[in-house]
Amino acid sequence: MLVDAALEHLQALAATQGEEVLVNQGLHGQNVLAAAREPWLVIDPKPLRGEREFALAPIFRSIEFVHLEKPTRTRLDRLSCELGLNRARVLGWTVERTRAWSFDSALQEHHHETAGWLLRAL
Repeated sequence: MLVDAALEHLQALAATQGEEVLVNQGLHGQNVLAAAREPWLVIDPKPLRGEREFALAPIFRSIEFVHLEKPTRTRLDRLSCELGLNRARVLGWTVERTRAWSFDSALQEHHHETAGWLLRAL
């Protein structure tokens, strides 16, 4: 079911690709550090060209944040709104990217669970 849903989202997203910009596909909890020169620093960027909505996926699958359905869905809603991004596209990219990251991961079950929660948020 998750593979089929991810593929469905990927096909729909690719067919209606938004403006491409430089995004960081490595923006997750372990790559955001408290620092002296700035309140927060992002390290270990993984630059990629894609639409803005693509870049949020690591935040929702990140193991550093509370791994519960309601907080994960709340983060998705809040960040999509506050950043002025299309929630459906953020959700679609997140489901697709979470599934992709699960194939070769010790956190496979965690990623599957996260993707399932987000699919219910449609």
